[in-house]
Amino acid sequence: MSALIALVLAAVLGVAAPAAAASTAKVASGAGAPGSSASTKTLVLYDSTGAYSWLGEDYAMMATNLVSHFGAWTAHPVDSYTAGELSKYSAVVYVGSTYDEPIPAAFLDDVLGTTKPVLWLYDNIWQLTARSADFASRYGYTWKGFDTSAVAKVDYKGTALTRDTRNNAGIMDTVIYDTAKAVSVADAVRPDGSKFPWGVRSGNLTYIGELPFSYITSNDRYLAFADLLYDALAPRTAARHRALVRIEDVGPDADPAQLRAIADYLSSRKVPFTVAVYSRYRDPKGVNNHGKAEDYTLRQRPLVVSALKYMQSKGGTLLMHGYTHQLDSLNNPYDGVSANDFEFFRAHVDAGDAVIYDGPVRNDSAAGVTARVTASRTDWQQAGLSQPTIFEPPHYAASALDYKTFNTLFGVRYDRGLYFPGVLSGAAVDNSVAHMVGQFFPYTVRDVYGSTVIPENIGNIEPEPFNQHPAVLPADLVANAKANLAVRDGVASFFYHPYLGTSYLRQTVEGIQGLGYTFVAAAAMTG
Repeated sequence: MSALIALVLAAVLGVAAPAAAASTAKVASGAGAPGSSASTKTLVLYDSTGAYSWLGEDYAMMATNLVSHFGAWTAHPVDSYTAGELSKYSAVVYVGSTYDEPIPAAFLDDVLGTTKPVLWLYDNIWQLTARSADFASRYGYTWKGFDTSAVAKVDYKGTALTRDTRNNAGIMDTVIYDTAKAVSVADAVRPDGSKFPWGVRSGNLTYIGELPFSYITSNDRYLAFADLLYDALAPRTAARHRALVRIEDVGPDADPAQLRAIADYLSSRKVPFTVAVYSRYRDPKGVNNHGKAEDYTLRQRPLVVSALKYMQSKGGTLLMHGYTHQLDSLNNPYDGVSANDFEFFRAHVDAGDAVIYDGPVRNDSAAGVTARVTASRTDWQQAGLSQPTIFEPPHYAASALDYKTFNTLFGVRYDRGLYFPGVLSGAAVDNSVAHMVGQFFPYTVRDVYGSTVIPENIGNIEPEPFNQHPAVLPADLVANAKANLAVRDGVASFFYHPYLGTSYLRQTVEGIQGLGYTFVAAAAMTG
């Protein structure tokens, strides 16, 4: 069973940042994702003062991850901006997360003077308008104030995207004076049905009235921002909609007949697929074996190995899904059984039946991660399987150190990542689960750990509710895929457990194909 990552982090509003000295955070940079433009480079600026500086960095990491799809990037706090800096870049994204963050006049003047695309998110737009005596007449709009209505929907180019109403930070309302100069890029819908601009574009300046990175789900307004980046960074991109499917949690204990049936169905639909394989099955407490411990590897289950090779012959690509998909003999968080538990992160189930992340494993180290990967590679070799080139951490969870180590060992992940303050700023990494964020992607990126990330963005089938998560059926995944059509060159990528049989798989695959998606292999996302 794969845990669903809670991509929930409350946005902060109305926290006045105290005056601060110039940031000492380093300038970070990263390469673009495979297939991105060699000439495109984005500057990402973020808030770094006050009690919530960590949040500014979190949101900046999410922004840099997305812009990497288009090309290289550089990121640093806005307070260290120097005059003329943005002229070196294709576009600039300013992530305004702290109310009244001190913004250098040089940045304000360069924004007002440039013809390059500028995306300004959320706070401190008032500092920009105050810097221009004729902002309203020049740009055709101005800000009014934060609207804290319980907006549950954002209409973007004919697609109704969701918005979590627990997000009560507000959306900046704007008034458009001149529709020849300013247009709404999307509309926020209040509970009474009335609308106001969620974002406004005027010339080269696009202003988004909230931070689109909080409370993100597979079908919400985050997708609008992901698509708007094309306007700034790759406006000539043609529409293309690809899909991916990953067969999840396949270990030595798998049922070979189920694996073959899955392969036969997908092959019949000409659907390439990926298989997430852990090489060693452990049940140290005998949970599934009448109290008797079990421990065996792929080599000891030749019928499973044969089925995996059969899946490869039918268009399957095998990736490494950890080593044991559990951790020692710990309940982490369930029972210590492979495929149930986390391997590279600690977690527990609380009294309310929610999975709570606890942080890195004890004695977390690059050497420890490498040892587990090396042991798994040995298992693959002994089973007669070719070495995998893609990694997926169990339940997608790991520490920043682990993710960096995965990058050195593989360079390609297929997951949703966790991101921690300090990774971008160069400060000591804060592995606090209260400060980490999770992110999925609607297209390939090269994230702040340096890894190419093949996206998984619409979830998986769960016929029964678990751990406070509702049941998820094929219709739900198809609906998520439909929402993702809003991203002009985006994907609909899901994972599926083979023990569910082929009926749910058929409904999902054919429903997604019915929307116009074409299924591709994982390799198509890394070229």
